[in-house]
Amino acid sequence: MHDTNSIAAIDADERTLELGALFSEVRALRDRVADEGRSLLESLIRGGVEADRLENLCHYLCLRRHDIRPLQRRLMCYGLSSLGRLESRVLPTLDAVLSALSAMQGMTSPYALPSEAQFFAGEAELSAMTQRLLGSGRPHRRGRIMVTLPGEAATDPDFILDLARRGMDVARINCAHDGPDTWEAMARHVRAAGEKIERRITVLMDIAGPKIRTEAVVADKGAKLTTGDLFRLVASREPYQTEDVRFCAAVSLPEIVERVEPGHKLRYNDGKLEAVVESVSEGEALLRVTHVKAGGVKLKPEKGLNLPDTALGLSPLTAKDEGDLAAVIGNADMLGYSFVSRPEDLDLLEKALGAHPPRIEKLGLVAKIEQPEAVRNLPALIARAHTLGRPFGVMIARGDLAAEIGFERVAEMQEEILWLCEAASVPTVWATQVLEDLVKDGLPSRGEMTDAAMAARAECVMLNKGPAVAEAVTLLDTLLARMDEHIFKKTPTLRALKSW
Repeated sequence: MHDTNSIAAIDADERTLELGALFSEVRALRDRVADEGRSLLESLIRGGVEADRLENLCHYLCLRRHDIRPLQRRLMCYGLSSLGRLESRVLPTLDAVLSALSAMQGMTSPYALPSEAQFFAGEAELSAMTQRLLGSGRPHRRGRIMVTLPGEAATDPDFILDLARRGMDVARINCAHDGPDTWEAMARHVRAAGEKIERRITVLMDIAGPKIRTEAVVADKGAKLTTGDLFRLVASREPYQTEDVRFCAAVSLPEIVERVEPGHKLRYNDGKLEAVVESVSEGEALLRVTHVKAGGVKLKPEKGLNLPDTALGLSPLTAKDEGDLAAVIGNADMLGYSFVSRPEDLDLLEKALGAHPPRIEKLGLVAKIEQPEAVRNLPALIARAHTLGRPFGVMIARGDLAAEIGFERVAEMQEEILWLCEAASVPTVWATQVLEDLVKDGLPSRGEMTDAAMAARAECVMLNKGPAVAEAVTLLDTLLARMDEHIFKKTPTLRALKSW
């Protein structure tokens, strides 16, 4: 029989050794993150950026290069695992863990325990940046609600007033449709609605960018593309049929037909159909359908095309966009920038905006992340945005992003974008197909209700236009408020449960 005291002594010795090992590992991790972060910060800084604006982002990027899952699990036994929620406070979290490990061993930590204000400084910064970009939040919920306005709203101020009363915080005007007179009327009605309810509602105007769409289409009446079918894209000629290819479409940007190569993928209408290029000849490309939704898909005009394998070399700022900037500057609080992928794209926009008279209040900028290159360059985009001095945010454009990187990866990628933006104190907009069934048909699906609840982790949630969008605003207003009681970003807040 082992003596109870000797067993206890062995357990105490093992625990002392484990605490010492954990302290050494966390300190080594902290030192690596600080050193690697310093080097990364130097590479991202460009004239005019305050280093401390990017410091936590750099620490987070460096931390996530290491697999800390085993370390995190070992810390949990001591009540110390908060590493899974450190996006906005990397070094303060590591310093707090080191202080606790030191105290448990009767030691003094080499790093001071952060104060409460220091520990939550990142959260405060994100809140301030969100208010600067999107306007003030509501007393009962943190997240803002953005609504895409239909063109008819230009002649129906009561429709906009109803949305405002139900909880709309941001009105989105899509400059891919209608024109300056319509946009100005919608913005005017939004301002008037805000005055009536005594709450400022901000306006985002989304410039179109080089959206690749189908134009004129020919196909047999009622025919649908199914797996194995061939269809043709043509550049600078009318679409036509042949005996073996009964589907054909012209494209809005003819040069894409010249840049695709055999084997390249194409996704149509937000991924409802996927095809692969079989052959390319002068002015046209032949594709074969590889995946399609059940029942097939009709080839229609004005549907989006995504080419994830093709280097298109397109500028995100088109001649139309440059022509629309005067209306944006005159009517909007924020500009939505489509297809931004590189820091140089922000410089291009800044130069175009600089050709117009300056505003008293700086126009905000929302970068729409919808391409793999934009995801890879997100830290550099954030760094460059800081040099511009504009209110800045990121829209997770899940429709185009899914079509570019594949549906199986979009859920993972939207999480990573949320984490990265939180680390940089950059507000995010959760967009595309939120409550889509409800907006279009008046009845939400169970899956989209769960998706909308998860959207509460973003600073803003976007609804598209549709017949029942007003009902969707009401539901989302309640849902976001309820979720705020349970979770802040990735952190459960542990409100008392009353269901049991």
